[in-house]
Amino acid sequence: MTDVNEPGSPSPEKSPAGQRPDPETVATVGAADPSAAAGTAAGAADSGGTQSGGPGKGLTDRNGGGRQLLQAFVHNLWAANTVTVTVLAIVLATLIGAVLIIVSDPDVLATWGYFTAQPSDALNASWTVVSEAYANLFKGAVFDPAAVQAWANGTGGWQPVFAPISETLTYAAPLVFTGLGVSLAFRGGLFNIGAQGQATIGVILAALAGFLLPLPPVVHLIVAVLAGALGGAIWGFVPGFLKARTGAHEVITTIMLNYVAISFLAWIIVQNGVHDPDRTDAISRPVDGSAQLPRLLGSDLRVHLGIVLAVAATWAVGWLLNRSTFGFELRAVGANPDAARTAGINVGRTYVLVMVLAGALSGLGGANMVLGSTATALTPLVIAQIGFDGILVALLGRVKPWGVALAALLFGALQAGGNRMQSYASISLELVTVLQALIVIFIAAPALVKVIFGLRAARAARLSTSMAKGW
Repeated sequence: MTDVNEPGSPSPEKSPAGQRPDPETVATVGAADPSAAAGTAAGAADSGGTQSGGPGKGLTDRNGGGRQLLQAFVHNLWAANTVTVTVLAIVLATLIGAVLIIVSDPDVLATWGYFTAQPSDALNASWTVVSEAYANLFKGAVFDPAAVQAWANGTGGWQPVFAPISETLTYAAPLVFTGLGVSLAFRGGLFNIGAQGQATIGVILAALAGFLLPLPPVVHLIVAVLAGALGGAIWGFVPGFLKARTGAHEVITTIMLNYVAISFLAWIIVQNGVHDPDRTDAISRPVDGSAQLPRLLGSDLRVHLGIVLAVAATWAVGWLLNRSTFGFELRAVGANPDAARTAGINVGRTYVLVMVLAGALSGLGGANMVLGSTATALTPLVIAQIGFDGILVALLGRVKPWGVALAALLFGALQAGGNRMQSYASISLELVTVLQALIVIFIAAPALVKVIFGLRAARAARLSTSMAKGW
């Protein structure tokens, strides 16, 4: 082992000129698990290979080295990678959901009353109801094999084949934006509970620009989308400014602003010039067609340009965090604001900018709800729960941009498949919400997943450590 004081060895307190150490790397110095290295060396010895750097060629040198390398990869994936925790959390939630499906069906539950006399009745009935429920969940979220077969035989069109994935993408698009808004603030050390309010202001301004401004088609769409982002940015600036100047906790201020935004939405809908004169209920005028996001697969399918914007936003946030100077400052402040301040980073300014960007992303999610195919007018429930669901998506995605996108896709699939599961299998839609909650619970408790499946504690606990940074 190299002595840190040995001449010629790099000093941990000095970095080459012009380089900044990664704040997350610095935060983990000295926290490496020595047992991980020992386990790796032991695994190599047990498999008959030699360690890298030795006279041999490592795991690919002896006894069918490619197979040994694959075994080592699978072992590390199972024992260390946080992706494993996510997958196993989904599996556990699915199994518990199956139990809830069985318990909620009185006919199936009755067969368990005489299980000891005739166990096949209970097992067959349970398998039938669970398999039918999850099959319809899959058919409503991904594809229906019957529709694919009909299209291949020429007896059906292509629209039913892509309808399930179209619904999944439609539900996922706004969740990507709100999830990114929550995760970006989280990486900066702030817990943004106000994504719901920011999305609400975004949907209000996007809708107002959509039916009050007489603009040409392309310009009208751009202005409406930017108006939604501006509304969310304004609503994010307020808690960011209060945090920077007064130290007011962002959780409290964002929660209060959620109520203000919801009340403002209910008030503005019924105002003259906004309320639809042809309706007596609380609904605004419809957004002009020139301001609506175009559909990608024709008028019969609901997926629209919003999903493309969501992918672009995911890439942009990833670049911002990992490739830009501001991203470095953001992560440094999130890791240790006192150390960042000592290093010359303006912590207050970073807080304000982080919340403005997070609010703008959430505002874009709100704009998707009224400019896309979900709704075309303001109603008291137009925003649904995309802000609060965005918190779950951010946690499930481990506050990583592409992880958030995948988590939003999963939640969109559960929502789209849940609609079919309710219609075809008579399963309550609330069960889908229970599945979402169970997934998040297991993701937030990696130690529980570790105990159940025997994962290594050192790596499984990494998620809880990263989440703690946000507080």
